[in-house]
Amino acid sequence: MNRVDPNSGAAGRSPGRRALLRGTLAASAALPLFSGAAPAQARSGRPEARWGVQTGDVTSGSGLVWVRADRPARMVVETSATESFHRVRRWHGPLLGPGTDFTGTTALRGLPSGEQIHYRVLLEDPDDPRRSGEPVHGTFRTAPGGRRSGARGGDVRFVWSGDLAGQGWGINPDRGGYPLFTEMRALDPDFFLNSGDTIYADGPIEPTVQLPDGGVWRNVTTEEKSKVAETLAEFRGNFRYNLLAGSLREFNAQVPSVVQWDDHEVHNNWYPGQILDDERYTEKDADVLAARSLRAFSEYFPVHTLPPGDSDGRVYRVVHRGPLLDVFVLDMRTYRNANSPGREPDERQGILGAEQLRWLKRELSRSRAVWKVIASDMPLGLTVPDGDTDFEAVAQGDPGAPLGRELQIAELLRHIKHRGVTGTVWLTTDVHYTSAQHYEPSRAAFRDFAPFWEFVSGPLNAGGFPALKLDGTFGPWQAFVKAPESANVPPSAGGQFFGQVDIDGASGELTVRLREEGGAVLFTKTLQPGRTGQ
Repeated sequence: MNRVDPNSGAAGRSPGRRALLRGTLAASAALPLFSGAAPAQARSGRPEARWGVQTGDVTSGSGLVWVRADRPARMVVETSATESFHRVRRWHGPLLGPGTDFTGTTALRGLPSGEQIHYRVLLEDPDDPRRSGEPVHGTFRTAPGGRRSGARGGDVRFVWSGDLAGQGWGINPDRGGYPLFTEMRALDPDFFLNSGDTIYADGPIEPTVQLPDGGVWRNVTTEEKSKVAETLAEFRGNFRYNLLAGSLREFNAQVPSVVQWDDHEVHNNWYPGQILDDERYTEKDADVLAARSLRAFSEYFPVHTLPPGDSDGRVYRVVHRGPLLDVFVLDMRTYRNANSPGREPDERQGILGAEQLRWLKRELSRSRAVWKVIASDMPLGLTVPDGDTDFEAVAQGDPGAPLGRELQIAELLRHIKHRGVTGTVWLTTDVHYTSAQHYEPSRAAFRDFAPFWEFVSGPLNAGGFPALKLDGTFGPWQAFVKAPESANVPPSAGGQFFGQVDIDGASGELTVRLREEGGAVLFTKTLQPGRTGQ
């Protein structure tokens, strides 16, 4: 979501992972904290991994490790229970080459549950395996196998947010790049739920932006971020841009991610079949742009359902995080109908598409986790406009019976109630402020559902925007909201948010904290397992 022209210019627990970034920082020394794109030729005769490492979709026994090389190389991963790598398990990964922009992912399986895994990635010369670059180190925790097992005694902690480098606010060296990643890393979470708008492919980054107070915002810039992304190379450059921030590379080396996408990976408010009315583009077919972006997305994030080159891959999936938590990652972009006033009395495609809706209903019914977090890239009850008459999300401002995309959500909520699915919590971002909504059938026009909470957070590093109106169809009551009074408030003026979720391994209680850059906890809500109407 973007409510201005994207070209307008416009404390917690201390980490227990000592020295885990030594190898990462050493290996990335050739890539300054805020630099331009990596040079085409390496400075040494050995492959280098100057973009850091990432892990993704980590479960109780598996995970994905990602790296990017500066030249053709064979990816090798070594894991150990200790930082000293006294005993090593070796995993042979793919050959990295230009077909995937020198990126690659290696799947690790058969890992011990609830344990700290230390790993290092080596890049071997494909013609001479004895020639390898400096290893890049990282670590992650697998999900607990039992309610009270594992490194945290069964407790689960994760953070979520979205919207990175939006509205022209890019990597600012005066702010240390992306400072929220440093704050989130300090909380030592088990994983990060990245709720979409992972890039702003439609938002060029200028070297400087004039601030409302007369100051100047400085941006790190690259060639690919100097215009809107249209080619595969330009989309790849957008994903690579964020990795120029050392704070993000350090975060990735310590915290696994569960990543989804939304509109700005392609174009503001895009939908399948759309022909863009945007003079900045020579390629105006949104489907063509989306295919290129999705390929780059699959190359730059470790997502187990979306391997590079697999046309049948998908973004929506469920990530099992042990007996306490399943994360249902939605894709509200790829299968949606066209944005419209949303008043259709019979709408079957909706915002999820028929197949994804069937999958979600089936997997929610199968889940035995205490909590089912539904990672939604768009909010349910906030009216998100697209122009003067159309709507971008689910709600369309009519507080009466479900119409348009609301019909599909009503079907899902009815299924959750009648199948006795408990513990559903909706987490989202997109609107560039933070809030908490409770949905209650006694307040709603549609009443055949069980009460639930929706929590909104973000942006990570983008413009802040005023709060949106609530739609009464599903009976939302806003328990908390913090938003700027004006549009496109720069990150240096505040309005940057993330959420924190803690699940107690003994009691099963789930606590949500809405946090602001600088460390403040703005709102806290604790939910009891197996209950409704909280």
